[in-house]
Amino acid sequence: MFPTNRHAGLFAARAQAHALETWRSAEQLVWTRWHGFLDAEPETRAWAFAAYVTALDQESAAAAELAGTWLTRAA
Repeated sequence: MFPTNRHAGLFAARAQAHALETWRSAEQLVWTRWHGFLDAEPETRAWAFAAYVTALDQESAAAAELAGTWLTRAA
């Protein structure tokens, strides 16, 4: 029984590391898109803002996935 728990723990740790990396990438994209919006010309500002909002949605989803991995490990 111990090896099964050990493997489950390793899988959870890898899932958590992957979720953390996904969140960090999404957070970096939010930063990039925000600065793209700030630097956008008036004719592209609406598109730049939409891209920023999309990045926020992706970051939110990644944060929820990361939180789920923490809750799974705590259980």
